[in-house]
Amino acid sequence: MGLALLLGLLLSRAGDLLALPRSDCIAAEQLCLSDSTCNATYRILENCALAKTRFVPLDHDSRVRCLNAELDLGNSSLLHCKCHRRMKRQEHCLRVFWTVHGSMTDGYFNLETSPYENPANEEHWKTDYNKLAALLSGSQLAGDATNPCLKATHVCNLSKKCVRLRTDYASICTKGAGSEDMCDRRKCHRGLRNFFEKVPEDFTKRILFCPCEDELCGERRRKTIVPDCSFQYNTKPNCLWLLDSCLEDHICKSRLADFQQNCQPADMSPDGCSQHNHAACLQAYMGMIGTPMTPNYVSNSSVEVSLWCTCESSGNQKEKCDQILSMFESNKCLENTIWSQMHLKQTALERQEDLLYSSPLSFQGDSASTSLASEMSQVCIALLPSQSNKSSGLETVFEKHWFWKCVILDIKVRDVTCMQN
Repeated sequence: MGLALLLGLLLSRAGDLLALPRSDCIAAEQLCLSDSTCNATYRILENCALAKTRFVPLDHDSRVRCLNAELDLGNSSLLHCKCHRRMKRQEHCLRVFWTVHGSMTDGYFNLETSPYENPANEEHWKTDYNKLAALLSGSQLAGDATNPCLKATHVCNLSKKCVRLRTDYASICTKGAGSEDMCDRRKCHRGLRNFFEKVPEDFTKRILFCPCEDELCGERRRKTIVPDCSFQYNTKPNCLWLLDSCLEDHICKSRLADFQQNCQPADMSPDGCSQHNHAACLQAYMGMIGTPMTPNYVSNSSVEVSLWCTCESSGNQKEKCDQILSMFESNKCLENTIWSQMHLKQTALERQEDLLYSSPLSFQGDSASTSLASEMSQVCIALLPSQSNKSSGLETVFEKHWFWKCVILDIKVRDVTCMQN
C-alpha cells in the first residue's frame, strides 16, 4: 500500500516538473509531450521560438507569455538537456534546445551557453592516425618532409573515411567555384560539416592547423576548406547580415554559442581563455566551418583567421559589427589555441616518422596554386601500388582493406579516373 501511494505521488508530480537527470533534448522532448501540462507549455514556447527565428517583434503581453512558459518548465529535464556532437538527428535536438531557451541571449548576439555536451563528457574516438602515419613514412607516398600540411593530407588519404569525405566536399565545393557559375554554397557547407563531424580530430586538426614555414605550405592550409566557395563572396557582406544568417539557422547558432563559450577570451588568464581549455576551443572553431559564419586564414603567410565580412556602412551599429569581427580577429584565446596546436611537442614516434618522411617523390603539383581537387587527382595516381609498395607489403594493405575511388572534378587539371578493387 505504501509503495502504491509513493508511485501515485510521483505520477501526480510528473506534470509539474518531469524532472530527470540531464539527457539529450530529443528524449526530454518526448517525455514532455507525453504530459498534457508540459505539452501545452512547450507548444507556447514553440510559437515564441518561431517568431524569434523570423525576427517578428512580439508585443509586451506575448513576451510575458513566453517568459512565463519558460519559467513554468521549472526543473524539467527540457531545461537541462544537451545535444551531442555527431549525434543522429542533431538538428532536431538543437531545435528543441533553442525552443526552451529562447530568452537566453544577452544583447544583440551574445549567447549565454552552448547547447552541446561538454567535450570531456563525450566518448573519445580511438583512431589509427599514428599507425597510418608510420605506414606512410616507410613508403614512396611520404613526399616532402618540409611540408607538414602535405604529410597530414597523405595520412588522411590512407584512411578510408577521411579520404572519402574529403573527396566528397572537394568535388562539391570546387564545382563552379571561381567561375561565372556559382557554386552550391549550401551543399559545400554541408560537405564540410560532414568531414569535420565524422572524421576523427586526429586527422582534421592536423590538416587544418598544420604549421607552415613558407607560403606554398600556407596556401595549401588556407585552401583546405575550398574558400572560393565556402568562405568568400564576390563582395564582402556586412558582418551584421552574416550574423543574422547564422542566427536563423539552428546549427550555426549552436556552433556560435559553443564557440563563444569555449573561446571566450580573458585578459588576466595566462592562456588567454576564460575556460582554460584549448582542446574545447579548437573543437568549437572547427565547428564553425561549414556554417554561414565560416572563418578561414586571411593569407598564405599568416595564421590569423577572420570572417569574410566588413563593417563598412554599419551606421549606428558599427560597434556591434566590430564585436562580431573581433570574435575571430582579435581573440587572444583563439590565437593562443591555434598557436599551441601548431607547436605541439613531437612524440618520439612522430620525430622518427619525420626522419623517414624524406622521399624525393612529391605529389604537390606543378605550382603553388594547385587546388585541393587537383591534389585529389594526383593522390589517386599515387595510391596505385608501385614495385616499392609491393616489396614493403603496402599493396597487401590496400587490397585487403581499402577501396579507392577517384572522381573527375570540373576544374582545369588533367582528367583522372582510377579505381582499385
